Amino acid sequence: MPLEQHKEKNYSEDVQSIYDAALKATEKLGGKIISSAPDQFRLTARFPKVILGKTLGERTELSCQVRANDDGGVAVVDAFPLDAVERKLMFGARPGVTLTVVTWFIAHLEHNLGLPPAQ
Repeated sequence: MPLEQHKEKNYSEDVQSIYDAALKATEKLGGKIISSAPDQFRLTARFPKVILGKTLGERTELSCQVRANDDGGVAVVDAFPLDAVERKLMFGARPGVTLTVVTWFIAHLEHNLGLPPAQ
């Protein structure tokens, strides 16, 4: 399983709504925004080892860029694990941690948009 995760999801909502939902998802999951460019609909956040009461084992850095497309917007999410001093982890990561954070982030983003849960 790759250490880095990349996901792209299309939504019918406008880019501002998607970006706002991403900010709320970050807050709900206990992420700390380390950089943001609201005018470009981009944010980068770091998530702790414990999210929603579940110990995942690693910290995670996640970036989300929202771009316009023909029908609304697309959220591009990239994430990777961090070591104890918040540097990019190049090896030895626990399998599935980064994918779990990305999956939870997208689920919360979609919940904030009012979309039904994915089956």
